Amino acid sequence: MNNHHGGVPELNASALIPTRLSADEPGWTTRADVIVVGSGIAGLTTAIHARQAGKTVLLVTKARVSEGSTQWAQGGIAAALADDDSPEEHLVDTLVAGVGLCDEEAVRILVTQGPPALRQLIALGARFDTDATGAISLTREGGHHHDRIAHAGGDATGAEVSRALVAAVARDAGIELVENALVLDLLLDSTGAAQGVTLHVMGTGQRGGVGAALAPNVVLATGGFGQVFGQTTNPYVSTGDGVALAMRAGADIADLEFVQFHPTVMWLGPLAQGQQPLVSEAVRGEGAFLRDIDGTRFMEAEHPMADLAPRDVVAKAIMRRMRACGSSHVWLDGRHLGADMWISRFPTILESCRTRGIDPVTDLIPVAPAQHYVSGGVRTDHWGRSSIRGLFACGEVACTGVHGANRLASNSLLEGLVFAGRIGEVLAGTEAVVRDPVEGRVGPGLLPHGVRRAMQQTMDEHVGVLRSQSSLELAEGELWPLSTAAGARPCTEDWETTNIHALACVLTRHALLREETRGSHWREDFPERDDTRWQTRLVTSIDENGALHTRTEPIGGPE
Repeated sequence: MNNHHGGVPELNASALIPTRLSADEPGWTTRADVIVVGSGIAGLTTAIHARQAGKTVLLVTKARVSEGSTQWAQGGIAAALADDDSPEEHLVDTLVAGVGLCDEEAVRILVTQGPPALRQLIALGARFDTDATGAISLTREGGHHHDRIAHAGGDATGAEVSRALVAAVARDAGIELVENALVLDLLLDSTGAAQGVTLHVMGTGQRGGVGAALAPNVVLATGGFGQVFGQTTNPYVSTGDGVALAMRAGADIADLEFVQFHPTVMWLGPLAQGQQPLVSEAVRGEGAFLRDIDGTRFMEAEHPMADLAPRDVVAKAIMRRMRACGSSHVWLDGRHLGADMWISRFPTILESCRTRGIDPVTDLIPVAPAQHYVSGGVRTDHWGRSSIRGLFACGEVACTGVHGANRLASNSLLEGLVFAGRIGEVLAGTEAVVRDPVEGRVGPGLLPHGVRRAMQQTMDEHVGVLRSQSSLELAEGELWPLSTAAGARPCTEDWETTNIHALACVLTRHALLREETRGSHWREDFPERDDTRWQTRLVTSIDENGALHTRTEPIGGPE
């Protein structure tokens, strides 16, 4: 690797990313004013706001409407609702967690518009836990200096939010739902503006196979890409389809190196793969703490907030302690919380533990970090607009700048709520004019799904919590040659694998370029934060030939 002073270092390796996934002609066509892709909190809320703006909506989801990542959220939604709290204090905690890379104006939007957005969610039917006075019950999580986490069903916030929003969408005849549909490519007109998407709908019939959904406004709300890694808390549908689609179309992608590894994921053994059971940060918020394999508490010496330090601090401390002790996990100790607390506050986690032979009322829980969230994605401005006209992004698929180098706990659901509302405001001022899309070119082809497991192992081993130049160069050496395996026949598994490969390449490139440790990006060979060189954002786009181009840009979203 050769460094340019004052610029982005050059990498010797390069990759070709397909500029289209499907060469098939669409077998059917449908139209709407707005297409929303994804059915988590961001997609469902955006669809509702689009309808309030008077638009017809086609809501597309990859599986069933309730099977996104939102339903798995345990902790809750952060908002400054308490009398002793304020949006300004929420802002400070968010900026501290983001380690100098947050877009402060985006954060200010998040924390000031968060409380009314949460109240709108309640008005739609979401039922949050309340105290004896009827006020919303609030708890605390890592990085927060106040109790500001609203939760539902104890530790089932995501399931309740999903339930309420799915019901609200079902009541609106102006929202057409298409389930079991994988989004493939963005359709562009001759000016480069979005004009819809191509989809593959499972099954046969009038809308089976590859079709085209046309609209002058496309909102990506497809969530993250946890399946880039073998060990993740994300569901099987999280293959990064939205980020990859936007990148293929030429949109700017930012901050992919900042992958958050949740510190307390239940350790199921060295051979465990796929979605891993999360043990919410709220458990530590209620008083549980970490012990190393020998039973010694260690977080008090790591950070003033001890076990409630920001997630990157806790994950790194766990990894250091595991390495020092030669262990594959540490322990989470919640025995002193008592049976009543576990039953009333954490019934989902309690059941998850007990089905695996662990009773947290009497047993220590084995935990280790696993991939959980990515702070980067499709770069947007403060209104959810990407660098492609007519293409928006909302939720984990987006890089709004609110998370910086590390997301503050329970800010993710809040981000989906707030920026969905802002996208709705933009849509209210747009005209529904569809122009004919132009045909794009197909790049080097699809990767066979048989290479996915090897890719995930590469990412786990070389691009996980601990990174270095040598590990990242090993990863590139294993990832780039996979492009030569392209040529698979189109099917869902191959389309997904091709998306995973594209994102793994960009993530690894960003991690190799950023020669510092900051937030959720930890370089063992560059252990210090470097504001002189790296208080900047890495942004990648691809050209019409599928070649990657990465540049640095200042903090702050384009307006």
